[in-house]
Amino acid sequence: MVSIDNTNSATAKAAMADVSAASPAPESNGSQAEFDAYRRRKSSILPLEVGTRVNCRWRDGKYHPVKVIERRKLFSCGAHYYEYYVHYTEFNRRLDEWVDLDQLDLGSVETDVDDKVEDKVTGLKMTRHQKRKIDETHIEGHEELDAASLREHEEFTKVKNIATIELGKYEIETWYFSPFPPEYNDCTKLFFCEFCLNFMKRKEQLQRHMKKCDLKHPPGDEIYRHKTWSMFELAHDVSQPYVDGKKNKIYGQNLCYLAKLFLDHKTLYYDVDLFLFYVLCECDDRGCHMVGYFSKEKQSEESYNLACILTLPPYQRKGYGKFLIAFSYELSKKEAKVGTPERPLSDLGLLSYRGYWTRVLLDILKKHKGNISIKELSDMTAIKAEDILATLQSLELIQYRKGQHVICADPKVLDRHLKAAGGGGLNIEVSKLIWTPYKDQN
Repeated sequence: MVSIDNTNSATAKAAMADVSAASPAPESNGSQAEFDAYRRRKSSILPLEVGTRVNCRWRDGKYHPVKVIERRKLFSCGAHYYEYYVHYTEFNRRLDEWVDLDQLDLGSVETDVDDKVEDKVTGLKMTRHQKRKIDETHIEGHEELDAASLREHEEFTKVKNIATIELGKYEIETWYFSPFPPEYNDCTKLFFCEFCLNFMKRKEQLQRHMKKCDLKHPPGDEIYRHKTWSMFELAHDVSQPYVDGKKNKIYGQNLCYLAKLFLDHKTLYYDVDLFLFYVLCECDDRGCHMVGYFSKEKQSEESYNLACILTLPPYQRKGYGKFLIAFSYELSKKEAKVGTPERPLSDLGLLSYRGYWTRVLLDILKKHKGNISIKELSDMTAIKAEDILATLQSLELIQYRKGQHVICADPKVLDRHLKAAGGGGLNIEVSKLIWTPYKDQN
């Protein structure tokens, strides 16, 4: 740790050692005057101002360009010691973190860099694989925000308030800010009950809670079970005698707090009464453990069948995201409605859905004999006609002839597109879905 408090010679020496580690000193054969000039130059830029650009040593041991987002004094380490909250300009905001001075290369400090130029440069540096690896779980984006609203959102959420959470057997690094109640402002780690999602400040509190918590699965109705997977529907209506509306509402609010730690979108819904939540679990002899969820509006004039979707980090890349998307369409089929995800979609969100639509539509076209219309495909799949048309056009499988759209389904072309779309994740055993649409429950 660094202190540049000259009242203590030992501390001052430690400070210079850390400064030297952060940025190499002049060669040992240099003059004393050069070394003194070097010390003055380093002292003149500390503490670093918010907005400063500098290179920072990341977890891979390499230096990457960062922007200082915030700073804070640590008085226990000396009056002038600061930690810095930095954004790695090559990567998604989820990797923002607090760093010590000794991780920074002070010789690379820049204070006047144009944001637009920086965005262009760092955008070129990122490969397609890097972008997919960093952003692959995202459905929501910021496309609906104007420039002023986006700046307001980023200012409010710029510093991650909770660094890690404990959920079940996992300790998980968080990605984004979540607006927990003020009494949790002094916490960097929270402990969640994996069944009721109540959160606590200390491990001891969680241990006491687990002895009293009588839940072994999310509250609500289990509407699907196949092998070790279950899906629970949560409706937050106190008026329904067979559902504990109050308990469900608290669970829904806690779920929103938890989800916001991994979703970087503007809106967090406190009025969970407007939504249905579908929580996917892995089940064993200890209970049903949440792996992800999606939500949907109870009543949507735009035919939205999904509002928000998340697979928790320990369970990603196992096909659960694809399962959740497919499940939302199985519910639409039960409702005898067409569905579509809530707009706007981010680029990665569109990519996820376009993959699902491609797999479903092309599988039908491969097996179908004779002509088939967009309307018939929509009726069979519950996919909105506009989404079908856009998907087939993007694959160049549709042409406009004599006033109507004609699907061109060459088997070899279909196989090539299906291979590119990848696997479909976990299969849904439709016979195991026991569910009554919400409007019919009332």
